[in-house]
Amino acid sequence: MKSTHVSLQSRLIKTAMLSSIIAGIFAFVFLLSFSIYQSMNMQDDMMDEIADTLLSRDISQNHTIQVDDLSNEFEVYYQLNLDQQTLTQSKDFPVDSAPLIWRYGHDHYAYAWSEKKLWRYYQVEDKQRHMQVTLFQPLTERFEGIWGSITIYGAGLIILWLLQLFLLNFLIRKQFFSIKRLSQRIAAKDINDLSPIQSIEPEFVELQPILQQLNLLLSRLQHSLAAEQRFTADAAHELRSPLSAMKMRLQVLQRKYAGQLNALQPELDSIQSDLNRGIQVLENLLLLARLDPTEQQQLHKERFDLYPLLHEVIHSLEPFIEEKHVEIQVDVTKNVPEDGLIWAQREFLYICIRNLVDNAVRYSNPSSQVKISYRWVATQSILEIEDQGHQLTAESLARMGERFYRALGSKTQGSGLGLSICKKIVELHQGQLEFNRAESGGLIVRLILPNK
Repeated sequence: MKSTHVSLQSRLIKTAMLSSIIAGIFAFVFLLSFSIYQSMNMQDDMMDEIADTLLSRDISQNHTIQVDDLSNEFEVYYQLNLDQQTLTQSKDFPVDSAPLIWRYGHDHYAYAWSEKKLWRYYQVEDKQRHMQVTLFQPLTERFEGIWGSITIYGAGLIILWLLQLFLLNFLIRKQFFSIKRLSQRIAAKDINDLSPIQSIEPEFVELQPILQQLNLLLSRLQHSLAAEQRFTADAAHELRSPLSAMKMRLQVLQRKYAGQLNALQPELDSIQSDLNRGIQVLENLLLLARLDPTEQQQLHKERFDLYPLLHEVIHSLEPFIEEKHVEIQVDVTKNVPEDGLIWAQREFLYICIRNLVDNAVRYSNPSSQVKISYRWVATQSILEIEDQGHQLTAESLARMGERFYRALGSKTQGSGLGLSICKKIVELHQGQLEFNRAESGGLIVRLILPNK
């Protein structure tokens, strides 16, 4: 299942902004509804006042002019009738004789559709004087004043949202800076410093359970490493000495009874081989235990020529190479320029290359070849070791470098730790160890180390 990476900082900003936007929209809708309600009531009261004015006074020229001025200001069109006869009306009074009227339960006010417009309709009658006033007002007139206020409010709301977004980004990032400092304290922990992580100021209550569990984990790790170091020291003392003593006694017996143990010589050689293998396994295990907690910063790297080191490796394995009748072909230039010098910890690299060459010779067919080549580029040093052993399966290639793993069906003796040690050393150098099938059918190991 594909993991989803979510930014808590972005989520907090989005949540706060979404809450603010929703609240702003609700406030906007409330303001719009309230403004429409207020405008409708005010305009209805104004229409009622115009109607009362027309009904309560005698129609005179001055009075008609005053009503016309009020009508023009609010775009209200009126008509005054007496016994179904029109006494006076606005100049632009709608002439539709049968407008569509929707009253919605009100005796005087209604909505009307006339001349392809929606109107506010008002009609009142003075039965004693047999007079009737009819008023029309376009609904668009009522909303003209509202739109200005709504536009200002909407623009102000958008400006506030933008300001809030800026402030949220600044303030939340400032708060997360404390978490960043806490992460830096956690990242600063290494094998030499497993002390509890100190809280940061201000202390976030939500982070305290995580911090407590981290400190508990560091404490457990510290005790585990201490126990491992004690075990390593005890193993070195309790196992190495008896094995070495057994090997020495066996050699003394072989020399003392050299002429009397001819019949037992194969068994003695087998015991000698088992002891050597046991000592090798022990040394490899102790080396792995020493490498596991080592940090990259603790490696004392230096630049040196690979050729002398490679010569030392081949010389140390010369008896084994002659026993297998394997030919070593070395394609490594002597006295390389400065950019061709390898950058590594010399002792660890010697162990790694020795294990790789030993592995290549060990699994090569008798009377075959092992090819060793070296090249460099701007940022990498590349060492390749190719043997002519049996072709490996895809599963075997994938499991190369696992501890105690040996290919199924292999009759070659070994501890299964050599490539594991190489892999660990390469990781400490921030390099790569690649395993591929060689064209000759064997294995080609590519050791890649950074030059810087």
